Amino acid sequence: MSDSKVAVSKDYVDDTITFDSFNLDPRLIQAINKLGFEHPTLIQSQSIKLSLQQKKDIIAKASTGSGKTAAYCIPIIQSILVQNESKTADSKNEIQSVILVPTKELAKQVSNFLKELTIYCGKHVKVVNLNDIENNQLLTAVLNDRPEILVSTPSKLLNVLEEHSDVSLMELKYFVIDEVDLMLSYGYDEDLEKLSNFLNLKQHMQVFMMSATLNEDINTLKQKFCNKAAILKLQDLDNQNKRLLQYYVKTSEYDKFLLIYVILKLNLIKGKILVFVNNLDRGYKLKLFLQNFGIRSCILNSELPINSRLHILEEFNKNVYNLLIATDESNEYDDDTEAEVGESTTDASMLDHGKDVEDNKSAKKLGKKSNDAKDYSTSRGVDFKNVACVLNFDLSSSSKAYIHRVGRTARGGKSGMALSFVVFKNEWGKHKASSLPSARKDEKVLAKIERTQKKLGYEIEPYQFDNKQLDNFRYRMDDSFRSVTQTAVREARLKEIKMELMTSEKLKRHFEENPQDFETLRHDKALSKVRSDVNLKRVPDYLLPPGARQDVKKLGFVPFTKHKKRQQQGKRRSGGKKKVDVLKKYRK
Repeated sequence: MSDSKVAVSKDYVDDTITFDSFNLDPRLIQAINKLGFEHPTLIQSQSIKLSLQQKKDIIAKASTGSGKTAAYCIPIIQSILVQNESKTADSKNEIQSVILVPTKELAKQVSNFLKELTIYCGKHVKVVNLNDIENNQLLTAVLNDRPEILVSTPSKLLNVLEEHSDVSLMELKYFVIDEVDLMLSYGYDEDLEKLSNFLNLKQHMQVFMMSATLNEDINTLKQKFCNKAAILKLQDLDNQNKRLLQYYVKTSEYDKFLLIYVILKLNLIKGKILVFVNNLDRGYKLKLFLQNFGIRSCILNSELPINSRLHILEEFNKNVYNLLIATDESNEYDDDTEAEVGESTTDASMLDHGKDVEDNKSAKKLGKKSNDAKDYSTSRGVDFKNVACVLNFDLSSSSKAYIHRVGRTARGGKSGMALSFVVFKNEWGKHKASSLPSARKDEKVLAKIERTQKKLGYEIEPYQFDNKQLDNFRYRMDDSFRSVTQTAVREARLKEIKMELMTSEKLKRHFEENPQDFETLRHDKALSKVRSDVNLKRVPDYLLPPGARQDVKKLGFVPFTKHKKRQQQGKRRSGGKKKVDVLKKYRK
């Protein structure tokens, strides 16, 4: 998010006007210029006008890369600066704006962007990310200072309001819900309903609802929070240009491991790849499996501390590594999906949040997710940059979740590909070691995805493989898969957690004094030595298709004895003289 200029596609820029035409505060203009914004995007120009001039509530639908974040951040900061000028010396600070986002990662990105916009007026517009503060005493001190803008996930804000009765939102002027459809799909509707009790809905409060998609479920929130909202629908350029190519492969559960091995080892997909799996163990199993072949990857899931997740994301965006295995625990199932599919979601908080174990167990029995699970998802809200391919190793359990996943590629005017492994219904459960509960519904979910994508103007095509050539790699895949046992997966998970805990700020000084120790904590470091066979890392030429083999010079026939021609050449070098046996010519 800090690289805001890159995040906005040129296709959406409105070059007919400039930010100066909005009569913004000079300090805000200076910050915008520093970010590299020359012209507002279409959604920004419309949102700023309606917000500042007409004081309208805004519901906006716009694609990723269209500048939705700046579309609500700029008018909010401008309004706060204007109001601060009219304050008297005796006036007390009040919380003026709340920005709700679905994930902790997105909260971090939005708060960082706000701080960039307020770099020249930070004393007058203080920004606080509630999800960044775990210490209760520090949180109390920060809230007593009454920052102008709070950024938070709904569950975190609700906890803060319930535990700090002196914090009031009754004078709130601006209320933002970012990624609205995602909020509802994560089950935040109950939290939003409770939060409405802490707001003065009768008093005019400007509301922003931003999303890449809008649906009927949003009408409930619109009626609850908005007052004659202006609805902005930006034309979806990505759909027109068909930049996203989508494919699927029907296969068995076991052969998914064979397919991904061949695809990655032969570099059939170029560029950065984001691989989605449906539970934590699955992610580590896949990482260890690929590790045997020398294929480096990193893991991103809710089990890791928030700072570690952000660091992994940053390293991936910087191209430190090009393969990221992400656990999608959003649990966004269709209404008719059976409850047992939910077993594929692992309750990550049981390993690193001991005091919440019992609560999470109870929530799991009821089919609900813990707060940690709700606050985390890699399918939406996380800013992955320059992803060439989204590979659904485990197919999502709903068409909505599929859209959120593939939305990580073909962003900001760039092209991309989505490839999904779909398990045959009659193959499900035949190989228990590779089986996944949610895979039983793969063909049914694929049919829904195809219908949904067709409405959006996309076609999902089958991706063809020559099975005979795949069979050449099977025995190697068998060896690697057998080595990745449940014990190996469990040890890898525990080792990863320990490594992440060692990145604590408390050990920062230790790492400064012992830099070599810090090098051992790289996220792409091998988790454990499951196999030590170095031959697995090399693909012999005879396994490759003929077109992919290296050219080898034909030596022809190689005789066991010297050729006559070579014998004659040897005689010439010796002057044509025969060798003389000295012993035979010896005389007494």
